[in-house]
Amino acid sequence: MALSAEESGRLTGLLDGHAERITQRWVELVAASLRGRLSQAELRRQVEELHRAVIEAARGGGFDLESESAGELRAVLAELSRGRARQGFTATETAISVYALKDVLLELLEADAGDKALRDYVAFSSLVDQMGLFTFESFVRTRESLIADQAEQLLELSTPVVKIWEGVVAVPLVGTLDSARAQVVMERLLQTLVDTGSPYAIIDITGVPAVDTQVAQHILKTVVAARLMGADCIISGIRPQIAQTIVALGIEFGDIATKASLADALRHVLRLTGVEAARRQSRREP
Repeated sequence: MALSAEESGRLTGLLDGHAERITQRWVELVAASLRGRLSQAELRRQVEELHRAVIEAARGGGFDLESESAGELRAVLAELSRGRARQGFTATETAISVYALKDVLLELLEADAGDKALRDYVAFSSLVDQMGLFTFESFVRTRESLIADQAEQLLELSTPVVKIWEGVVAVPLVGTLDSARAQVVMERLLQTLVDTGSPYAIIDITGVPAVDTQVAQHILKTVVAARLMGADCIISGIRPQIAQTIVALGIEFGDIATKASLADALRHVLRLTGVEAARRQSRREP
């Protein structure tokens, strides 16, 4: 709902003519809802920015939050929402910072009991509601972005690729292995193989609670991709229950080396690297 040019003019006069009173009362109402979680100086700065932005938008004539003249106001509301979301405030606490303006305006208009004052308050209240909804939408978008970033960071942290010693890397997997995580595992393993030039990689699934057809396919794809990079993979952590599941599902690992534990896989790699070292030494001897 947009304000008419006449209503916008009265709103501008009201906000401009009682600027200090409005700012002070607005800060008091918001501070009570935030319970000291934001400093008075910071809160006052935010309220003053909102106050100025609303006046500038109203001076443009017919006040419409979607209009070009309200661009600065939308920017201030969006910045308020992003800041509060990053600071850990709730969407309700953020919206209250805008809705408090309705109480301030009501207190100012109560002195005038005429029909025009009532109509103005209804119009102003509707406008503040739009501002609150805009703030809420901006807040939600910011929170979704933060959650997505945190999920990506956790995904990377949950798929470490560890260099055991020269020529051997290991990927200890813990938790459920879905498509997104499997892609991260493959990318990080392949990049580590390139960076270290390692010919052997151990994929340990001791911490994977269950292996189904999808999980097995993800593991096999990772092994094939590593082979294309010139590295052999050993899969460890094949517990009896998982082995039974793999057999029941008819999953074939082919010639991929599998071991019951990470220790067995390490011994297997030690033997392989020992044999290669002996071969290189024999080739050097006359």
